Order: sequence, then C-alpha cells, then structure tokens
Amino acid sequence: MNQRTLVPALLAGAMTLLLASCRTAPSGRNPSDAQSGAGSSQSNASARAGERELERRAKAQAHYATAVIYELNEQRELALEEFARAARANPDDEALTLEVTRRLLPNKKSDLALELLLASTARPEASGLVFARLGLVYAQLGQVDKAIEANRMAIKKSPLELSGYQHLFLNHIQANKPEEALKVLDEAARQTRASPEFLMGVTELYASFALQFPSQREALHAKALKVLKQIKDFQLRTAPERLKLGDGFNLFGDFERAAEVYLDVIRMAADQPVLRHAVRVKLADIYLRTNDRPRAIAQLEDIVREDPANVQAYYQLGRLAYEEDRWAEAIENLQKVLLFNPDFEQAHYDLAAAQIALGNTGDALATLNRARAKFPSNFVNEYLLATAYMREKNYAEAVNRFTAAEIIAQATDTNRLNHIFYFQLGAALERKGDRAAAATYFRKCLALSPDFAEALNYLGYMWAEHGENLEEARELIARALKAEPDNAAYLDSMGWVLFKLSQPREALEYLLKAVAKSEEPDATIYDHLGDVHAELGEPDKAREAWRKSLEVEANDEVRKKLEAGRTD
Repeated sequence: MNQRTLVPALLAGAMTLLLASCRTAPSGRNPSDAQSGAGSSQSNASARAGERELERRAKAQAHYATAVIYELNEQRELALEEFARAARANPDDEALTLEVTRRLLPNKKSDLALELLLASTARPEASGLVFARLGLVYAQLGQVDKAIEANRMAIKKSPLELSGYQHLFLNHIQANKPEEALKVLDEAARQTRASPEFLMGVTELYASFALQFPSQREALHAKALKVLKQIKDFQLRTAPERLKLGDGFNLFGDFERAAEVYLDVIRMAADQPVLRHAVRVKLADIYLRTNDRPRAIAQLEDIVREDPANVQAYYQLGRLAYEEDRWAEAIENLQKVLLFNPDFEQAHYDLAAAQIALGNTGDALATLNRARAKFPSNFVNEYLLATAYMREKNYAEAVNRFTAAEIIAQATDTNRLNHIFYFQLGAALERKGDRAAAATYFRKCLALSPDFAEALNYLGYMWAEHGENLEEARELIARALKAEPDNAAYLDSMGWVLFKLSQPREALEYLLKAVAKSEEPDATIYDHLGDVHAELGEPDKAREAWRKSLEVEANDEVRKKLEAGRTD
C-alpha cells in the first residue's frame, strides 16, 4: 500500500473507531436512577439530547473524513458533496459550516453554500461570522439587499469581528454608494475595544477607499491614523505585529511615528536578520523622504555592515555622497556597486560623473568606455564623455561627443536638448576655435532660455574679444548684467566691449566695479584694466594693473605690455 492510499485508510479506520465509541458512550447514570421521578425524566431527556448531539457530530465527522479521502484521490465533486453532507449533519457546528462553505465558494457552489448558511443562521445562537459569510454568498449571487441585511446582522451579533464590516463596505462600494460605505468604516473605527488585527483591518479599508476616491485622501488618512493610534504598545508583543503597525503609520504619512515603531522592531528582531534588514530599508526610505540624510546614511551603513554585498544600499550611499559633493565617498560606494553588479548601467554613469567632478578625468573616461562597450550607445554616455574631454581640454573630441549625444537625443528624447546642453556645446566649439558654429549653438541656447545670463555673457564676450558684432555684444552683456548686476565676470565683459567700442572712460567704470566685486584677484580683469588706463593716457596706473595681473597668473602678452609700458 503506497502513502497516498495509506492516509485515507488510516482516516477511515479512525472514524470507524470514533463512531463505535459514540454509539456506546456511557450515560453516566446508575440503573437505579431510572426510578427517580421527575428529576430523573429531565435527566433522561438531557442524556438523550447529548447522545443525539454525539451522533450528529460523529455523522458529520464521518462525512468529513470521507470528503478528505475523495479530495486526496483528486475526486473534487465527490469531496464537495461529502463536505456539504458533513455540514448538513451538524448545523450547530459553525466552524464546520464556515470551513465547508470556504471550500464550496471557489468551486462555484454558491447555492449549496447558501443552503448550509441559512440552516446555520436559523439558530438563535448563530454568531456574526456565519451571517458575514451569508452576506458574502448573497453578494456573489447578486442579491445585494439580502447581502446588506445579512452583514448588518453580522455586525449586530459580533461588533468586534471585522468580516461583517468588510462585506458591508464592499456591498455599498459595488452599489456605487460611497457615502454609505464610509459610514460603515466610521462605525468600525468607533469600536474602541477591538483587537489590533481588527483596527489594522479598518485602516486597510480606509486606504482602499482613498485609492478609489483620491479627492478624499487627506481626510481618510487622518481617520486611519486616528484608528492606528488606538493600538496600544503592549498589545503588539512580536516584531511582525509591530512591523505592521509601522507600515500603517508609514502608509498614511505619519513618518515620525513610523520611524519610532520601526526602530522598536529592529531592537525586537535581534535574531531575525531578514526582518531587520527589511525594516532598515523602510527606515532609510523614510529618512530620505523627510530629508534626514544623516539618519538615512546611518541605516544604509548598517545595512552594508550586515550585508556587505548589498548593491542597492551602496548605490544609495553613493548617490547621497554625490549629491552632497562628497566625491571620494561617492566613488568608493559606486565602485562597490559595480564590483557586485557590473551590469548596473546607471552606476557606471554616476561613477563617471563623480570622477569628473573630482578631476579624475582619466578614470572617468575609462569607466565610460567600459560602459560604452557593455551597453548600447546612449545620450548619457556620450554627454559625460564630452564633459570629461572638456576637462582635459580636448575640445575637438568634446565636440564630437556632444554632437553624437545631440544626434541620439534627436532620435530618442529631445527633452535632453535643453539650453544647458546647447550652451556647453557652444562653449566647446568656441574653445575649439569655431566661433561661427559656437554662435549658432549659443543662439539655440538663448532661444530656449532668453534670460540665461551665462550664455548672454559668453556670446557677448566672445564677440567683444574678437571685435565682432560689438553693438549686439554690448546688448547681450547688458541683459546678463540686468540679471546679475554684481557679477564680476559680466562687469568685466561690459568694460571690455566698451573698450572695443572706443569708449575707454565708460569702460573704466565697469572694470573698477569688476575688481571690487571679485571674490579673489582675477588676472584677466587686471589685464583689461591696464589696457584701459593705457588708452586713457595713464601709464603708471596701466603698469600697476598689469603687474597685478602677472602676480595672479603668468602671461607672456601681459609681460610684454608691462615691459613696453604701453598697449599693443
């Protein structure tokens, strides 16, 4: 006999013994008690009732055992019939009725489940649980009014059982009566003696309602939080229970309370590393959302201390360090990301950006070229390559990479081609020596952002430096100064374009302001100031300005002017 046939055989044998014991169960009376009069008659009736109850139970158990045998032999229909017979045999056994109807409903036996539940609810002592199940069956049969009636009775009989409220809530939602559904939830929320599980369930129903009616989200979340605050700490004795409470506070936006509960869970879960890890992730997320970066970092560091190969934690630590200009830390964490997951594409680009920011352009180019060999060509890679080449003053290659990035963006995502991108491409072209193309891209930049002061000044100064389009250059620089009137670089540009327009006296005013507004001495401003003084016939002041320029930065052209005592 194999194991599959052995189990039913053992069940059948056990039920045979059970039935035999039920039929021969002693009454507990002496033979002489049969003559004891009225009291004896009552005792006899009670005994007979007890025997009938035992017989009902035995019959029900026999049908149940037979059903299990059929079920084990994959004879589903026969099993369901026997389960139903078990419930019919003993309608007083609510647990049995609930178990049997639970099996019947997914198998489209709603009518049969209804029969059994009607028999069970006909008893005066029927609990709210069977009425709630009856309400569920009526709802499945499309008899909404009867479902509502049954669920109301469930709440009346068992006000601290959630199922009646749940089903009644769904009845009203399905009938498109949200106001009535909300009243049901509010009634449930008033059950102050309810268990933590009940209260948690109420908050979940509030969350479901908020998803369906987002305009009421704020008020519903406030109601849910009020319910959660009814749950006392001592009622939640295990870490998973506390975790569920923390999740509730987190869901409804009370991040401070959620964090407090999560910290408790971590302390309680000292011997549950998986649970502790999951909670640390939730805590880190809360601290990030509330901009508490030090605590977020602390949690992430604890995660990688307990799980040294946790890629996501290293990545978040790397991103946080990057956003706070802690480039060395960003690089260290992002390198660990790629050590454990070389296929994490975005980490390549974040690492390269941090390397560029720290001035490690050779490392950045190596990182980007590895990514280029590993992943399809994309805008971000080309853009960062261009940025790295700009730092290395390889302007020709920078232009090539910016151009490649532009072509990719035109085909995939034109939103990337913003004013900043065109400004950087224009600057690369200017440094390469292609002023005409540079001006084209600066104009594209200004078409997208007409008041972008940096581009206004760059284009204006480029023209002034080469004596081109001087009137338009002055206009552009004036617009830049309107946006930032104390910007030393823009003041210098205005002074220089006025000098090129043969207005040295007006130029002097702007250059002196530029010197005053500079946070530190600037060689170019002093060079321009020297030229203006020389033009105004003030050689001593010119030589003084050129000397200051050379003190800041060596320059052969400035040195020659100083030695000659005049401008070229």
